[in-house]
Formats: sequence, structure tokens, C-alpha cells
Amino acid sequence: MQINFKALSKKYQTPYYIYDFDEITKNYKELKEAFKARKSLIAYAVKANSNLSVLKHLKNQGAGADCVSIGELKRALKVGIEPYKIIFSGVGKSDKELELALSFNILMINVESEAELKRLEILSKRQGKIARISIRVNPNIDAKTHPYISTGLNENKFGVDVDLAKRMYIYAKNSPFLEAIGIHCHIGSQLTELSPIIEAVQIVASLVKSLKSLKIDISFFDVGGGLGVRYKDEVLIKIYDYAQAILKSLYALDLTLICEPGRFLVANCGYFVTSVLYEKQNSNKRFVIVDGAMNDLIRPSLYNAYHKIQVLDKTKDISKCNVVGPICESGDFFAKDIELAQTKPQDLLIIHSAGAYGFSMSSNYNTRTRVAELAFFRGEARLIRRRESFEDLISHEEEFL
Repeated sequence: MQINFKALSKKYQTPYYIYDFDEITKNYKELKEAFKARKSLIAYAVKANSNLSVLKHLKNQGAGADCVSIGELKRALKVGIEPYKIIFSGVGKSDKELELALSFNILMINVESEAELKRLEILSKRQGKIARISIRVNPNIDAKTHPYISTGLNENKFGVDVDLAKRMYIYAKNSPFLEAIGIHCHIGSQLTELSPIIEAVQIVASLVKSLKSLKIDISFFDVGGGLGVRYKDEVLIKIYDYAQAILKSLYALDLTLICEPGRFLVANCGYFVTSVLYEKQNSNKRFVIVDGAMNDLIRPSLYNAYHKIQVLDKTKDISKCNVVGPICESGDFFAKDIELAQTKPQDLLIIHSAGAYGFSMSSNYNTRTRVAELAFFRGEARLIRRRESFEDLISHEEEFL
């Protein structure tokens, strides 16, 4: 059954996001099946789309959670994801966040620096606990992706180099308050080439062998996430090839594999639906002005990212235009110089591949309320986050004069 965008737009008003949960299930099962030859955990990258219903749906499929804030960790626990399936990552964890993560007894805390390791040791000693950790290794590999979402080079803020990682593992082995059970690498997001992934995994696998010779018994190998999806005409990595390359690199190592997909699971399952307000012609430039804006979906403005846009039920009188929103910024656009059918007020524009890093990166800029989120599941649409009101937006503010 097709999503009835017109009926939903009348019922819930535009703009809004809608996610196809059946497609999310299909993507999850494809990835899980690819790794069936080895013990594995698919830990969903919560930052991609943190709606509670999305998390609960993935939890019901068997997923764990990769969290990069204590808020994300609390979301995962709230929907019932088992603590032993949760990983807490991120470069800048505060003392309070680390203490809470320890108290929640999650699978492991992913350490990103020597300073963090030693701080975690102090906090663990204070709580009288042993902190289960992995260390994020930065293999200095060019992921060949957008520089803003590249994470595996020395110039990036993430992780530590191989030599420092080895010293940190030795330090943890000698600490009564640290237990190194995992190792982690993640070289970037929206990856469309397999060779950098293979190279990174081989480097880290070599480190694991070196650690085992030192009687440091790593149990979990976390290959991170980053699998690319098709926004336009990208040639993607085949999931079977991805899995086989990783499994081959880890041959003879008795490790549970962890994978942290976000975009792969949800990006192409989501749509952002917005209505045309008017068209405008400036000299020879055509603008299609819509009720959605960069505060709702910032990827085009932030990354110059491409999203396919279609005018619902219209395919004639096509010409170039910019699709723009109401925000008082020249950067408020969804597309520039794209071919689009002529529109009139109230026509619906469907912006594709909006399930990842759409709502989760939205804001209230220009005092705009965040939009509604819907789920499409087994042929039925339901509201999973109501549209904010102005009262919601100002509820934490105080007038003091």
C-alpha cells in the first residue's frame, strides 16, 4: 500500500516527516542476515533518528543502541533496549554522563582519549565499580566522504592512533577499575567505497592480535557504521560484500562483531512533506517557496546535500528552480537549480531520503515550531510526535523584567 500523502497532509498539516517502518525492518534484517556466520550485534546509531517509536521498533527487531549523549542513552533504556546492548560513545563525555553510564551498567563505554580513560578510572573507583570499556582507534584512513562526516583521519577529533591505543589498553589491564572488553573504529559516514573500510578493519585487527599476545582479551570488535545510501546516483557497497570483507579481515579472531548503522537503516525510509506557498520570479531565477525550512531539514544548507524532490501528481511544464523556505537566511534552501514541474499554492513537495539526520538535527530557529512525525506501518499511518506549539517552545523561558 502506498503512502497517501494528500490525506495525511489534510489530517496533520504540513510540513511533517513520515517514516516507513516496514522498510526499516527490511534494512535491519538484510544487515543482520549478512553477518549470520558470526555472533553479532546491530547497535543502531541513535543520532540518525532518535524518535522513541523508531527506537522501539528497532528494539523489537533485536537491535541495540550506539549512543553519543546521555540523553540518547536514556532514550534507548526508556524503550526497553537491554543495557548489555548499549554502547556509549562520543569525544566529550562529562563526569555526570560517565557516572550515569556506569550506574546503568551498559555493555561498554567507548573511550576516545587518554584523558578520558584516566578520568573514567577515577569515577569508577569513586563508585566502587569496574568500567567496561572499548577504545576508539583512529586508523588515519581517508574515508573519501564529505569532510564534515569524515572521522578516521588524524586531523579529525575522534579516537586515538594505534600506538597510543595500545598503551591505553596496557594501562587498563593494570587498573583494578577498568576492564577492556572491546575495540572500536569508525572512519566516517555515507561511505560508498569498500577499500577504506577493509584497510581500517585490517589495521585494527592487527592491533587486536598484538593485544592478545599481551594477554589482553578483547571480546567485541566494533566496526562502527557509515554505510552509504543512495540519495541521487551513488554506487553503493553491496551488503554481502561489506560483511564478507569484514569477516575475512577478522578470520581466526574469536570476537563478537558489532556494527553501528544509522543512515543505512532509516534514511531512505523517510520523507519530508512540505506545501508550496507561492512561486516567485526574480529576473531569470525561479523560486518555489514552501512552508518547510532549513530549521526542519538542514542537510542541504549544512552539507550542500542532495535530496530528490518531487511535486506530487505533477510532471509537466518542467523548468529549473530553487526550492526555498521562509527563514530569513540565504542558506534557507532545499535545492538549487533543479528541474521541477510548475506549481501552485498548496501543491505538495515530497523530499526523499529524509529519515536520517532530518528531524534529529532540526531546531527552533526563527521561533519556528518543530514539525510532526508520523510512522507508516503495515499500511497504516500514525502520529509518533505531535507538532510543537508556541507554548511548547517558550515553556522553559522566564520573563524577569
